Amino acid sequence: MGIVIAVISGKGGVGKTTATANIGLGIAINGKKCVVVDFDIGQRNLDMILGLENRVVYDMVQVMDGEANLKQALIKSKVNPNLHFLAASQTKDKSVLDSQKVKKLVSDLKEEFDFIILDAPAGIESGYEHTIEFADAAIVVVNPEVSSIRDADRAIGILDSKSAKVKNGEEVLKWLIINRIVANMVQSGEMLRSEDILEILSIKLIGKIPEDRGVIDASNQGKPIVLDKKSIAGQAYVRIASRLCGKKVDMKNVEISDDGLFKKIAGIFK
Repeated sequence: MGIVIAVISGKGGVGKTTATANIGLGIAINGKKCVVVDFDIGQRNLDMILGLENRVVYDMVQVMDGEANLKQALIKSKVNPNLHFLAASQTKDKSVLDSQKVKKLVSDLKEEFDFIILDAPAGIESGYEHTIEFADAAIVVVNPEVSSIRDADRAIGILDSKSAKVKNGEEVLKWLIINRIVANMVQSGEMLRSEDILEILSIKLIGKIPEDRGVIDASNQGKPIVLDKKSIAGQAYVRIASRLCGKKVDMKNVEISDDGLFKKIAGIFK
């Protein structure tokens, strides 16, 4: 049986869908069977980041309604056979999601895949609640800014009170990704430090993603940034995927720039 991981955030624009695509492909590169599912009904974006928008024929709502079977709707990645994608519906709204139908869909996917990564809609409305309802774990994506942290804290509160595992007296595993870190801004106090974010949210850190202009270009081209071995963000996603697959990978401190490190060393010898 596979593990279901919901990728969540309290607000939009923090890089949650980009994280889903890159983590999913990173897991596949590690040799695990992975499916990424777009739960953002009405605002499909995950297919474009994966470069699969032209391959979509059936979506998850059609599967849940019995208009297509799962095999028909699953789309295989162009770059790795271990990765599959299930699209959100663009013609329906989030009100079409039904708990029992979502439960069956997730159960069927757990039979087929090692990892099921659910890209949750931003915010804390019904679509979000359906995404986290049957998750075994959650990855919380934040930017190092106060509004993102505050909204993520609210999303975690809903996860800890409304997921099926919590209702059964179990705990939902939670991991944190801090995205779009600019080292110089952290050092100058313009961005929150990871230590401060962890103190507020009190969940386990699984990765830090540095700001990388290549991410936008990669997304626009439908080529996840993990495929770019020279990308600092791509390398960070590779490390996160490896950790999820059980490998021991050191946490690289991307909050210290080369310039900042030089200043620290120089200060020692003053």
